[in-house]
Amino acid sequence: MRATTKFRQLLQEPGIIAAPGAYDCLSAKLIENAGFPAVYMTGAGMSISRIGYPDLGLATMTEMLEHAAYIADAVDVPVIADADTGYGGILNVRRTVRQYERTGVAAIHIEDQDFPKRCGHLDDKRVIPVEDMVQKIRAAVDARTDDDLTIIVRTDSLAVTGWDDSMRRCEQYIEAGADVLFVEALRSQDDVERAASNLDVPLLYNYVETGKSPLLSAQDLEQAGYKIVIYPASAILSAMRAVSTVMAELKEKGTTAHLLDDMNSLHECFDAVGLSQMLADDAKFATSASPAAHR
Repeated sequence: MRATTKFRQLLQEPGIIAAPGAYDCLSAKLIENAGFPAVYMTGAGMSISRIGYPDLGLATMTEMLEHAAYIADAVDVPVIADADTGYGGILNVRRTVRQYERTGVAAIHIEDQDFPKRCGHLDDKRVIPVEDMVQKIRAAVDARTDDDLTIIVRTDSLAVTGWDDSMRRCEQYIEAGADVLFVEALRSQDDVERAASNLDVPLLYNYVETGKSPLLSAQDLEQAGYKIVIYPASAILSAMRAVSTVMAELKEKGTTAHLLDDMNSLHECFDAVGLSQMLADDAKFATSASPAAHR
């Protein structure tokens, strides 16, 4: 079954879809191995880990597509991918949708920030006119060759133009064909509940540790009416702390021998990304050389 169809089924089934953010293939595999039903390819995590820049719209579409393809190939669960602003105008958005389809991801989200965009939990964002975003959404929906590809539309307008404009935008985005809405940087539990009560499509919640939104549990979000919750920063923030700690110890003591209990083994690391299965496949398909080969 295609990943897009799997994700559509998840949207129809009861329960909230929890999708932690993967910043590379290892983190994606660890998310899948932990039993989560979907993986979120975080654009911020990609920018930090792959090109070494903050989330200020500096990653190109080509870089994001390659990253999405690697992650989608690494896991068997559906991948939700960040597609930023669609990387330009209407024609760019059409091409963006077609290119992301080819990576094997199940869903993408595009946002109404002006270019260059920035992390949704930073200040001084800008948004494009609602009419321009509506055109982008219509173009994205029309560009799909796979009707099961889920188009998630994100609005950053709450922090820029306020609540009333944000809700008006959401209504127009629904009319334009958004499958899922993503209201970025909700500031309070009251805002979380108000958005859910106002909007009649599946909603995505962005759970960002040390960000602007309240850290509500998946159960509370489901009760409020949300269908998807992503955790874009959980893995990369934890990895940053762990690696920094190990490097400080190594610099000070010249060894990591005292830290082995806090590390996985090399075999466990390889096995997390499929070593045992690959070796089994190799043994299954390998054949001994025919007698004629030794003559």
